Amino acid sequence: MMSFIEPSTLILASVIVFFGALTQSLIGFGLAVVASPLLYIVNPQLVPVPIIVMGFAISAMTLFRERGHLQFNGLQYALLGRIPGGFIGAGLLLFAPQAILGLIIAAIVYIAVMLSVYKITAPINRISLFIAGIFSGIFGNIAAIGGPPMAILLAGQDANQFRAALSAFFVFSSLIAFAILAVVGLVEIKHLWLSLLLLPSVIGGYLVSGLLINHIDKNKTRIATLVLCSISATVLAIKSMSALIH
Repeated sequence: MMSFIEPSTLILASVIVFFGALTQSLIGFGLAVVASPLLYIVNPQLVPVPIIVMGFAISAMTLFRERGHLQFNGLQYALLGRIPGGFIGAGLLLFAPQAILGLIIAAIVYIAVMLSVYKITAPINRISLFIAGIFSGIFGNIAAIGGPPMAILLAGQDANQFRAALSAFFVFSSLIAFAILAVVGLVEIKHLWLSLLLLPSVIGGYLVSGLLINHIDKNKTRIATLVLCSISATVLAIKSMSALIH
């Protein structure tokens, strides 16, 4: 069963996922943005299927905690957009070489960081939600990073409503992403085993966040997360560029 991943790789991946889950539980996003570039460097088969499963798990737990704040206003239009976007992302996964995918993942992380830093806002309506859903689908099926397009739209909301709305979107969009990847033949049994092996790290990160949530500075955590994401995306970009050159 363990032949598809080295024990040392699994331990490293578990640590990365733990900190990603901890970050997402504290500030509303972060599991995929933190973990995807690092996991792709550690072992490319960890992206995107196991991360999508991890994202579903952490979002479901966060949604349960924030369920009293949920307002599902118009999120169905974003979920509709996930479907065509998801097929575009799956197409790129099928046909792009590994080094190119590495560069795309690094670019998606850079975009996520820039959007978080500049707090770009857009009007919330059916069209903007659908377009955000398309981009979320493309990003989500390549790198499991479906959050940034939605986070921009929902940024003006109260923090609890923001976490609840994003978590609800992630729960359903993770299922859509998983279904699309399964339909095009990109989900294998080993991906499900890897997901199961990494699940304790997600639960651990979520439980630890419950102890820390009232004792940490959310803004400092967010800044530290964005710096870490930028560094890991840069490392992935350099690694992918060198693979292309050679």
